[in-house]
Amino acid sequence: MQFIDEATITAAGGRGGDGIVAWRREKYVPKGGPAGGDGGSGGDVILEADAELGTLIDFRFKKHFAAEAGKAGGTSNKSGRSADDLVVRVPLGTLVYRLEAEGREALIADLGEPQQRIRVARGGRGGLGNQHFATSTRQAPRFAEKGEPPETASLRLELKLLADCGITGLPNAGKSTLLAAVSAARPKIADYPFTTLEPQLGVVRLGPEESFVMVDIPGLIEGAHAGSGLGDRFLRHVERTRVLVHLMDGARPADEILRDKAVIENELRLWNPALAERPALSVISKLDLPEARERFEELRATIPDLRGISAATGEGVRDLLFAAYQTIQATPPPVVAKPDVPRFVLTPPEAFEIAVGADGAFVVSGERIERLAALTDFESDEGLVRFEAILAKMGVDKRLRELGAKDGDTVRIAGHEFDYS
Repeated sequence: MQFIDEATITAAGGRGGDGIVAWRREKYVPKGGPAGGDGGSGGDVILEADAELGTLIDFRFKKHFAAEAGKAGGTSNKSGRSADDLVVRVPLGTLVYRLEAEGREALIADLGEPQQRIRVARGGRGGLGNQHFATSTRQAPRFAEKGEPPETASLRLELKLLADCGITGLPNAGKSTLLAAVSAARPKIADYPFTTLEPQLGVVRLGPEESFVMVDIPGLIEGAHAGSGLGDRFLRHVERTRVLVHLMDGARPADEILRDKAVIENELRLWNPALAERPALSVISKLDLPEARERFEELRATIPDLRGISAATGEGVRDLLFAAYQTIQATPPPVVAKPDVPRFVLTPPEAFEIAVGADGAFVVSGERIERLAALTDFESDEGLVRFEAILAKMGVDKRLRELGAKDGDTVRIAGHEFDYS
């Protein structure tokens, strides 16, 4: 399966069902009143974290997700059926960003727990049937509300693998060989650079109760934080780890090993300064080679707590794993960015704006007004009268007169045009 760790999608809730105009038709009831039922609510679009998924590849070709609309109301005050929510499953560790105007984005969720959910697009509520608009002076209302339009959202999904321990190192340091030796993961292993082209996860089991997840990050090179060697594609996957294993090729000369160590640490720090504070175990690989053992003995005095391993023979591997496990147990989870939880601000009933367009038309805007327009059936004369009455109560008519509106001038509201009078 191809590894995909970023995707952009759109989500749209379902439109609310329309309320209807209907009347009671019962035997022995000569003057039945209004009995139009309400429309059902549209479905929400919900993202849910699924521990069985490991990639965002499902979103490579399917990018648009829309919930079902609610059903229209029925006669005899029967409400329409509300639509089911559309649940879209994403891998555990997915960050959800809402794309906003001018290229901005806001983190709205960090789905780091199994079955954790977030609603990303709300469905519209159903319109009210004419039963709700009967009054002592209007006993036979011949209008009903339309269903509310749904919420839509453009989202960027970014996957950060949930691993406890990350193996970092330059190409051919032996990272994939180590992961294959300690877990059931089977990454590609070869004697040429950049064999591993995507992060690999493996579960390391030390006993019945002791285990942790290890990730092999494709080889880092100088400039990886800026994209060299696709480093910026993979460095994000070590941000959640509690301990890092800096693996260095023991077959290289001592001065090059020291330089490799500096490159690893510098690239991690440039990608995310917090990684410089992450617990790290420095390890020389390939101790089964005589030159690697010489380098290990030579550098022990230079690199504090240096460890040596041979994935081929198993030497030093179990001690390394227990050291990593103990460090994981003693280290709290890393702090990740806090999602920007949307804040819902109540709009004052009188809040609206009026602008004069280039053609001289008066353009009325405002959250409550636009929502009211979406719910109004403008084909109904009574519905239109109700709409105009509410605008008058809000002060729209008065403000239009103050701006110089005259009979016959064009007024635009939510895409609808009216002649002012």
